[in-house]
Amino acid sequence: MIEPDSDSYERARTTWALAADLRPAAVAFPTDTADAAGIVRRAAAEGWRVAPVGTGHNAHPLGDLSGSVLVRTSGLSAIRVNPSTRRARVGAGAVWAPIVERAGAHGLAALHGSSPDAGVVGYLLGGGLSWYGRSKGLAVNSVTAVELVTADGGLLRAGADHEPDLFWALRGGGAANFGLVTAVEFTLYPIATAYAGMMVWDQREAHRVLSRWAELVEAAPEELTTAYRHMNFPPMPEVPEPFRGRNLVIVDGAALGAAGPRLLAPLRDLAPEIDTFAELAASALVRIHMDPEQPSPGWGRATLLDEFPPAAVDRLIEVAGLDSGTSLVLPAEIRHLGGALSRPDRAGGALSALDGRYQLICGGLMIGDLSKQTAVDTDRVIRAFGSWSRGREYLNFKEEKVDLATAFDQPTLQRLQLIRRQVDPAGLFQANHEL
Repeated sequence: MIEPDSDSYERARTTWALAADLRPAAVAFPTDTADAAGIVRRAAAEGWRVAPVGTGHNAHPLGDLSGSVLVRTSGLSAIRVNPSTRRARVGAGAVWAPIVERAGAHGLAALHGSSPDAGVVGYLLGGGLSWYGRSKGLAVNSVTAVELVTADGGLLRAGADHEPDLFWALRGGGAANFGLVTAVEFTLYPIATAYAGMMVWDQREAHRVLSRWAELVEAAPEELTTAYRHMNFPPMPEVPEPFRGRNLVIVDGAALGAAGPRLLAPLRDLAPEIDTFAELAASALVRIHMDPEQPSPGWGRATLLDEFPPAAVDRLIEVAGLDSGTSLVLPAEIRHLGGALSRPDRAGGALSALDGRYQLICGGLMIGDLSKQTAVDTDRVIRAFGSWSRGREYLNFKEEKVDLATAFDQPTLQRLQLIRRQVDPAGLFQANHEL
């Protein structure tokens, strides 16, 4: 284990979320399951808690780690794709890009998200919004087994036929609440291509583009999953030239089947200055959102919305448009949910659907004096949409502590807490959103 007096401690404690100032009692990097089990046993013997982290995209809510071992699972990154069974088994440290590429070589697709380097465990077991989400549902419903180290240092595989209560809890209840996950197994789908990409306009066109998008998604079939966002790109050389230093509107997403061009024609009629929508290999979809592929000092807020009427269009332009005075890099993003994302899976776990029709996200940089303004401006955006929200939350996008009653109904939350007490009675494991 790497402790604070080690020269490598600073690098070891730094996760993808650079603004999360984590200062654990020690940091450990297991290289296999036996190593992971040994770390858990040693932590228990030392009186430390165990805080498992993959990439650390959502590390902010972890809080005080002064009495905890931060377990970085990057060394558990093996990937196995079985095209005959259409299943993948991947280590807890794996990220999406290589998995998507491996599956794509067999004409298969995973229900990955918009970030190529997001960790699989946190994304999958927390829910998972993919570009196929409105037709396929939350990615967590594709999970078929979870392998983990339990509080007693033992190794366990949970699935529908073995440890079914724990398997239910792991699917949506926050993996680190129940153990140190070492691997997950999930279903792949026979999707070789999709009509996917982005359309881009100057932000001066925001009102007419957002109005058109809002009308389009109200009538959209489940085969179409899209997102609308404002991006204020900094004038940095790392930003591609067409975007560098500009305030833009971007609509991106994917359509399954042959109707993609027809479904997106109303947006194309608005003459975007960039239009990359085309029939793409499924493996290309992991990068269409242009999420950063390196650690970031960003931070954000999010909430679920029940509707997005014309008044919400005006409100978004007011608080996140060109004349809003916002400091945010991502003043607002609206992801269209509904369809299969809103239908609970009968065989699903603690979270198998989302209680909202849209996901609102906003974010900025946590650097020096800008940090305070980022907090103010993100709060302003979320408050502005209170009329269209019941305060229901999707924890994968919550970068702050929240009342878990906003993420689960009462019976589900009580069952999760009961299972947590059964498998981890001493509270050894520390999660970012702890039960």
